[in-house]
Amino acid sequence: MSALSLFPFFVAGLVGSVHCVGMCGGIVSAFSMAAPRPAFPIAVTTIPAAAVVDGGLRVLAYNAGRLGSYMAAGALAGGMLGGVRQLAGVAPLQMAAYWLANLMLVALGLYLMDAWRGLARLEASGRFLWQRLQPLTRHLLPIRHPGQALALGALWGWLPCGMVYSMLLTAMLTGSASGGAAVMLAFGLGTMPALVTMGLLGNRLQTWTRKREVRLGAGLLVLPFGLLGLARASHGISAGWLDALCLTPAAMGVGL
Repeated sequence: MSALSLFPFFVAGLVGSVHCVGMCGGIVSAFSMAAPRPAFPIAVTTIPAAAVVDGGLRVLAYNAGRLGSYMAAGALAGGMLGGVRQLAGVAPLQMAAYWLANLMLVALGLYLMDAWRGLARLEASGRFLWQRLQPLTRHLLPIRHPGQALALGALWGWLPCGMVYSMLLTAMLTGSASGGAAVMLAFGLGTMPALVTMGLLGNRLQTWTRKREVRLGAGLLVLPFGLLGLARASHGISAGWLDALCLTPAAMGVGL
């Protein structure tokens, strides 16, 4: 996979982080609430430098753990389909997954716009695993040092989330562990700006991300990627820029 072919997943994470703030906002804002004052205050001169550095390290460690779990899940998903494809020896399996991945991008756009909540049903499928992991998070709270934050992020990355699951289906499409991990890394990096900012500033972003116009704009940015990919598959549209910037068989190594 090329760096450009990972761009849609980065954008999905970037604009989809309005949902991430709602899902992970409580735990992420704890990084600033755990300190006597926000970890990255406006008036830095009134806060000890050590407190600012420690808060920033905890935020980064948490997100590093979260991205690590995303990549592990992506590697498992991509490797699983790769193994099945080798055993079955049929390309149509990957092509079907390609169609499904683009449909999931369309569903994600509608989900972010609050126009269709079907992805919320996917979250129920992950509750079985989360019910076993969630008790472990209690041993890591309150967060006192970056090591705890790293471990908590690694666990929290498995929180049931329809947006993450839609990306995992795309990671599965790559047909390799390395490709699946790359997709989830690109997606996770897209979510970083919002969650790091929230971890440093507290819950100031939550009110903004709950606004209807913000969620509508986020959905309208993701939706075209899925629609263009479906158009490419159904009509055989061939364009270099489309193969580079959208989910297409050529970008993902599938032949039409």
